[in-house]
This record gives sequence, C-alpha cells and structure tokens, in this order.
Amino acid sequence: MIKSLILSALLCATAIPATAQSAKTDYRARLPQDEVIYFVLPDRFENADPSNDRGGIAGDRLKTGYDPTAKGFYHGGDLKGLTRRLDYIQHLGATAIWLGPVFKNKAVQGSPGRQSAGYHGYWITDFTQVDPHLGTNADMTAFVDAAHARGMKVYMDIIINHTADVIQYRECSVGVPCPYRDRAAYPYQRKGGLGGKAINGGFVGDGVETAANFSKLTAATYAYTPYVPAAERTVKVPAWLNDPIYYHNRGDSTFTNESSTMGDFSGLDDVMTENPRVVSGMIDIFGSWIDRFKVDGFRIDTARHVNPEFWAQFIPAMLTRARANGIPNFHIFGEVSDHEIHPAVLAQHTIVDKLPAVLDFAFRQAVVETVAGTRGTDAFEALLDGDVLYAKGAATAVILPTFTGNHDDGRFATFVRKAFPQASDDEVLKRVLLSNAMLLTLRGVPTIYSGDEQGFVGDGNDQDAREDMFASKVAVYNDNRLLGTTKTTATESFGETNPLFREIAALSKVRITHPALTRGSTLIRSRSETPGLLAVSRFDPTTGAEILLAFNTSAKPLTLPVHVETVSTRFTTLAGICAPRAAAPGSVMMTLPAFGYAVCAAEIR
Repeated sequence: MIKSLILSALLCATAIPATAQSAKTDYRARLPQDEVIYFVLPDRFENADPSNDRGGIAGDRLKTGYDPTAKGFYHGGDLKGLTRRLDYIQHLGATAIWLGPVFKNKAVQGSPGRQSAGYHGYWITDFTQVDPHLGTNADMTAFVDAAHARGMKVYMDIIINHTADVIQYRECSVGVPCPYRDRAAYPYQRKGGLGGKAINGGFVGDGVETAANFSKLTAATYAYTPYVPAAERTVKVPAWLNDPIYYHNRGDSTFTNESSTMGDFSGLDDVMTENPRVVSGMIDIFGSWIDRFKVDGFRIDTARHVNPEFWAQFIPAMLTRARANGIPNFHIFGEVSDHEIHPAVLAQHTIVDKLPAVLDFAFRQAVVETVAGTRGTDAFEALLDGDVLYAKGAATAVILPTFTGNHDDGRFATFVRKAFPQASDDEVLKRVLLSNAMLLTLRGVPTIYSGDEQGFVGDGNDQDAREDMFASKVAVYNDNRLLGTTKTTATESFGETNPLFREIAALSKVRITHPALTRGSTLIRSRSETPGLLAVSRFDPTTGAEILLAFNTSAKPLTLPVHVETVSTRFTTLAGICAPRAAAPGSVMMTLPAFGYAVCAAEIR
C-alpha cells in the first residue's frame, strides 16, 4: 500500500504544471514560504577535498580535531563536497539549503578525557572566514554561486550569543562548570560580590545601552576574575572579541531567569550583547557575509538567549543590508528551543524580540506526540489555534520553518523506534512517511534534515543524530538499522530509490506547484482526542480553490465523511487516494489505510 501511495504521488506530481515555482533567474522573488529547506552540517555531508581534513593543523586528533572514527570529531566533509552534491539535493525537491555554521572554530575543547571537536560549527573563534576544515572563503563563494545558478537559496546558520570557550575564570578549574553569579549578589559596581571594593564608577547598569554608559564599564571582575590563556589571547577575530569586557563573565547559565541571556552556554563565552560596541560589531560581521557572499537568509542559533534590545537593532540592519544587495526576501529565523505545544512561548519572540520568524518547535512536538506517540490529533488544533499569537498572526505562522527532527534533538525515526519498540520496520516506515506528509503539506516552511530521506535512525540526540552521508567510519553509526533499505551508513547514502527519498521528492513537487500549500490559509476540518483522523483544508490565496489534506495517525484503516466547501464537488488526487466526487454538497468521504494520508485538490469550476 505504501509503495502504491508513493507511486501515486509521483505520478500526480509530474503531471502538474509548474505555475507557482518561479524561474531559476527569479529565485530571489520567491517568498520564504515558497521554499523547501534542506538542512546540512557540511562536515557530515560529503568529502571532496581530503587535503583539508585536518584544517591545516599538525598533530594528533586533540590538535587537529580530525578523527573520522569518532562521532564527536571532524570527519572530513567540506564545502566542495556540498557543491558537488547539489544535483542530489535538488532532485530531492529542496529549493533552499540551510547551511550549518561554516565559521572558523576552536578545533578541540573540553576537559581532559571529555574533549570533542568543533565539527558542528558552533564554537567560533574567527567570525570572518570559513573554517579550514571545511574549505576556504573562495569555496564558500563557489558553493553559493552554484546554488544560485540552480535557483536555490542559501541560508547561513549564525551565532551571536556566544563564542568558543576561551575565557577562563581564576576561581574555577579549567573545564569545570562555574556556578552562575547574578547581578543582585554580584553587581557590576563591586569586585567579586557585595563586600568587594568599588569598581566601574558611574556605570548605571546594562539596561542603559549607550556608549557613554558602557565606557564606564572598565573592569570585568564583578562576578569572577576572567582571563584569557596566553596561547589564545589573539585567537578571536575581529580583534575586539578578545577583550573579556565584551562578555558577561558570570558563569554557566541555568537557562532560567537572568542567566538565560547572561550565562555561559555550557561554558561557551557569553557575549555581552547589551554593549553598543558589540551591537555595531556584530552588525559589521554578519553584514559583511551578506555583502561578500549574497546569502539569502540567516538561521540564528540560541536566539532566545540574547536580549531583545539587541535584535531590535540587528534585524533591521540585516534586512537593510540584504535589500542593498538586491535580496528582497531575506529570511531570518531564530532558534527558540521548546518541547511543548505552546505556540505562545515561540510567538513572544516574534513580538518582544521582533524576530521575523522562529523555528517551529511546537509543530515538531505535535507530530512527535501524535505520530511518534499516542496523543489524539487535537494536538494540531492546539498548534494551529496559536497562529494568531505571532507578530503578524497567520502571515508569520506561514513562514515558520517546520521540522520533525534535527541535529540537536534527534531524528524523528528515532523517536518512533523508542516510542514503539515492538513495532515492525514496516510500521515505523509508515509512521515516518506520514510525518513527512504532514511536514510537506501543512503550513510553514518544511525543513528536511539531511539523512532523513535515507532512512537514518540514530541512537539518540546531538552527536548520535549527526551521521555521515558519505561512507562513515563511525561504528555506532554503521550498526544502525536504517529504514527503507538494507544498506548501512558504512557506504555512501546518496541514492534516490529509498521510499523516503521518493516520497519527499514527490510531495515537494506537489507543494511548490500549488500556492494553496505554500501561501494558503488553513482550516481544520476534523480532529480527534484519540489517534485517528486529522483533516485540514488549505486555500489558494488567489482563486480560493481548496486542497483537502487527510492523515490517519491510527493503526487501523478508517472511512469517515469530511466537511468541505460546497463548491468543492470534484477532486483530483495529488497523493494517496481521493474520492473523485463529493458525497453530497459540503461533504466528501475519506478512506485511509493505517498511517495513510491523502492530498486532494478540488477542481475549479
């Protein structure tokens, strides 16, 4: 049944005229919601240039960071490899690439015995150049130009909240967590606590974000005594980032209260983004990447851990810089990690922080709880009812990047396996196919994590979910049982025959050729407090034509009537199996297999 559903989708997709998809030369005219995003960590994708595997560093893996057999070290993927595989990404149906951070990183950090490498890109030392493990700035130019030549956009993953762990504290051993010290017990105006000597005279606190006020913050010893090891005193670029005065220096965040924006993220140096010098410096840094490489958007890491006042200045500056470079639809979305179906938690950052969009963690949670869980489909009612809470309501909700799994939280297939340990591989595959159908047809910008299309099933989150697409040498990756194939990650994973690849490719084509699915409004038609039917209508913003989406999250087939518009009397099947005609004015009978789905387009008469 699953194979027939996929074949049906493929046949329908190839028969649709590409009316909604802009020509390649007009890729910048596409709105953010017109895209299908493919997220990739370049170190784990393809190795086209082994000469850069060690990043130009001599020594063993604790110096170079390179060990292709260890999940926490560099494996050799690079920008040349990514460029070489653009055909593959485009065949999948992606129109935009979210590129994991490419900035130069501290190669290795961590306490003795717990070291790992900056292969992921989130431990930046030099904000101006590509990490030598991944290539050169020229390689970055070649990659972006090659993507643009195909009509594909490139979104950079950027980090402002923190840098690599370089600054140390005299009061703490290297590699040992330092407890967070708050402003009440350790004010800026006293050295080392309330009983300390007076320092920073005239500084009135970080809430007055003027150059005159911050010029009086001259001592960084209010909470701890920060220092930079001699070997790393000039390691950060631009040079102003080497001065501890531009960091909070209050110890490790507990991710609550003020520490959420002022504490070190697992020891990483937390930038004092309240300081006007930092604001202007970050605008210069990331504006330069737009100027030099003409990228099409930013994904902002740890966005919720930066004070809102920073974003109020940074976001408009980036949009202005993009427009000056001929990029009218520069897409900015922040990471606001949350694991509840509480859209208000995400929405506040589009209002208070003024982020144009955020990653839709609530969408991910709804799919996890229903398809990789046993919650009823009313979870999606809680999700979609919250769309009105975003800064521009549904207009913001439609540009939120949606996803089902990622490099931090783990792969969706992993969640299914853990939730249903007795399920057959066939059932797990069906559940994952269903999750993809939701991702590619519901509102938001679908984001595919590389490897999901190849049936990757990791052992957990973080490092365990960052498998290689090229032939892997990591034993804990290669022993995983993949979905839709008998192969393992020990051989390269760029084939196009896996049923997950074929489904994503087919539904991506359906999506981008129907404005109702990219830009249309959403109306829930049917949902249940138990596993079963979720039915949603989406409407063409120009013609008003209806596309009915139906998903069955239960392990049993179902046949139920679904309310539709009275003018929707005849239907064309875009995926799955649809009734050709309404059963009566305003009602269509939907029949779905266990974990099945259908996409049905009402004919315009």
